[in-house]
Amino acid sequence: MNNLPVFSRRRVLLGSGACAVAALGGAAKAADKLQRTPTQVLGPFYPLDQPLEIDADLTLVKGRKEHAKGQVVHVMGRVLNADGKPVSGAQIEIWQANANGRYAHPADNNPAPLDPGFQGYAKLRTDAAGRYRFKTIKPGGYPAGRFMRPAHIHFDVAGKLDRLVTQMYFPDDPLNEDDGELATAAKSRHLLVAEVRAPTADLSPDSLLAHWNIVLENG
Repeated sequence: MNNLPVFSRRRVLLGSGACAVAALGGAAKAADKLQRTPTQVLGPFYPLDQPLEIDADLTLVKGRKEHAKGQVVHVMGRVLNADGKPVSGAQIEIWQANANGRYAHPADNNPAPLDPGFQGYAKLRTDAAGRYRFKTIKPGGYPAGRFMRPAHIHFDVAGKLDRLVTQMYFPDDPLNEDDGELATAAKSRHLLVAEVRAPTADLSPDSLLAHWNIVLENG
């Protein structure tokens, strides 16, 4: 004798509808997730030795009167996880070329001059809201083989669960289009480009304000 339960057409349809709603809800939840910031290469010029000064103002080296040469940029943003929650206490290391496109690194054979007034490196931690901020200069592009690399700042971000090595780029840089490293991000390359805004009233009017959020998978 067949003891299997008999389901009415109405109950089957209702069950199917519930499954469809659940599936749509799951898809919507997945769609609400923030996309992880793409990984970029560490690069050959990560500092061999951390400088004595690692504060958030790269435009002034303690003990020197002259400020760094170049366009001053205030970079700020938040470190978030894929759910959009802030990652507090994340450690951020940043390093970059100076306005001439030269790193303070012994392996950089770019003939462009060094800038003794430029710090070139900083180490920061995000606050309770995941925010970070530093003052620097817009780095110059530099030759890399047969091509020129566009202006970019290196980031090494260590959260509670994840670590991300990446690079932040500037909009409207003509070198972005043909940059091989930026191209590795494919359709996600826009996530590596900062939003540059006019400076707020508390900042120098000839400076730039670059806003860039960093998303870690888990935080």
